[in-house]
Amino acid sequence: MTTPELDGPRLAPAAGGAPKQLVVFLHGYGADGNDLIALGKEWAPLLPHTAFVSPHAPEPCGMAPMGRQWFDLSMGDMSIIAEGVKRASPALESFLDTELERQGLTSESLALVGFSQGTMMALSVGLTRPTAPAAIVGYSGALATVEALPLPGQGPAILLVHGDIDEVIPVDAMIMAREVLGQAGLSVQWHVSRGIGHGIDGDGLRLGGDFLKQAFAGTITAD
Repeated sequence: MTTPELDGPRLAPAAGGAPKQLVVFLHGYGADGNDLIALGKEWAPLLPHTAFVSPHAPEPCGMAPMGRQWFDLSMGDMSIIAEGVKRASPALESFLDTELERQGLTSESLALVGFSQGTMMALSVGLTRPTAPAAIVGYSGALATVEALPLPGQGPAILLVHGDIDEVIPVDAMIMAREVLGQAGLSVQWHVSRGIGHGIDGDGLRLGGDFLKQAFAGTITAD
């Protein structure tokens, strides 16, 4: 089976010139790469030497004809979700490798930012790459699989943000992910957005940008 080639909207570094870091946005079910690329514009003042890219997921979305999906909606069946993540991972892995090579960067200069289904992809792929990215920021998502977690001190810095009244993926999913990753010895920060459903509020946006800035500067330790 041929691995799909991903592509999507990009933003060059605000400061101009070659990028020093790369942030890859992974959108949610039924959206596409255009859904999150605007976050790059919000974070550009904090990360002026960072390039941003937001690939479209590999599959058309059955329930949103104009959107895309990383895998089929499974109504909360985590075994099906895990299989979907596994199936979609090679295309994302290939995209990350190609994009890093194109930008002349290494995995240590990479961060993954996911929303919902995209967070599941970010955690799965980001935690199993041969060389860990600098950071993973996951909004309104869940940990789909715990296969091959990195050793303590060798994983990326992780920030999980979730609304406390999320009607799509309950906040309990974030709490469970935080506990599992923390027990594995990974560095996990977290934030619950009060009064927020399945979305990203201003506090979550600010925290994500600040977290990426610190992670790229090496001031967050993965202990």
